Amino acid sequence: MLSMQLQASDLEQRQSDLKQLQSQINKQQSDLQNTNKQREKLVNLLKKDEKAIASAAKKVNETQTSLAETDKQLSKLHKRQQELSKLKERQQESLANQLASAYLAGNHDYSKMLLNQQSPATIERLLTYYQYLNNARMASINSLQETMKELDDITQEQSNQKDRLNKLVLDQQQQAKQLTLEQGQRQNTLALLQKTLNNSGARLEQLQIEQASLKRVVEQAIAAMKHSPKMDGLSSKNKLSWPTKGRIRSGFGSQRSGQVKWKGVTVAAPEGQVITAIAPGKIIYADWLRGFGMVLVVDHGKGYMSLYGHAQTLLKNAGDLVSKGESVALVGRSGGQTEAGLYFEVRHKGQAVDPARYCKR
Repeated sequence: MLSMQLQASDLEQRQSDLKQLQSQINKQQSDLQNTNKQREKLVNLLKKDEKAIASAAKKVNETQTSLAETDKQLSKLHKRQQELSKLKERQQESLANQLASAYLAGNHDYSKMLLNQQSPATIERLLTYYQYLNNARMASINSLQETMKELDDITQEQSNQKDRLNKLVLDQQQQAKQLTLEQGQRQNTLALLQKTLNNSGARLEQLQIEQASLKRVVEQAIAAMKHSPKMDGLSSKNKLSWPTKGRIRSGFGSQRSGQVKWKGVTVAAPEGQVITAIAPGKIIYADWLRGFGMVLVVDHGKGYMSLYGHAQTLLKNAGDLVSKGESVALVGRSGGQTEAGLYFEVRHKGQAVDPARYCKR
């Protein structure tokens, strides 16, 4: 509850900041300097909006995973309950048969057996037989008691799991509502930001700033790779799977704007779709990056790295080790994108290479 209140307070503050900027932009024909300042404030606001979306989306994803796990656990408990119920019936039937046999055989007075002048060997055999029957009955009773106790325990565990399931459903509803609110706020911020980019010169300047930000991250990643464990790198011989399913919207080396070209590919895909690591590696960057949104960089060894951008949320943190095909993020539109998709790069020793050399369609 406290977390939800803090989220609401933070959202209200960002809504207030946005209204103030909107008022300033609407009131005046700002000079270039003022426009640049307002744009920077809007970029910072967009960063906060998209990080808030990432946090909300991650909680929704975690809750969905917990819901699936709880459903699975309930299914296992139900199956075990059915097995135990059948076992209980068999045990009760077996015990009933034993008791009926003992009743038909009659009560045995051991003192009478001694006075009936039976041989000691015969008496010993009879005593051993009766003791065996008694032991068998006691074993059956104990087994039945254990079965009934396990059935009681499972019934209690089912009740606990159902309570947990109900709580998770309520949590998911609240988290989904918060995610919708954050997405609406982000859309308002983005619309105002785009208003300040009303000419090609401003857009190109933004693009150059974004490319410079990416260059710094790549340089940081190369430095971080020195501390990574030894790994096998990437090979163009054994084609890897693409990190997510979708249509290539912009290809490697295609023109982006002016002389700026794409150093990766953009894959159009539904928001929330899973993004997986193309190969084993260590995460060396996981944060928001201007123009690219929520970004994850994975070191694969031997100078190879892969980069995943525009994510809705990141499921891993810097320093985590990941295996091939492991979920690392969800497809989104962060970084100021209007359409959902994944921005994906492969680099070798800092230089961008065509991902199609390593990933198969």
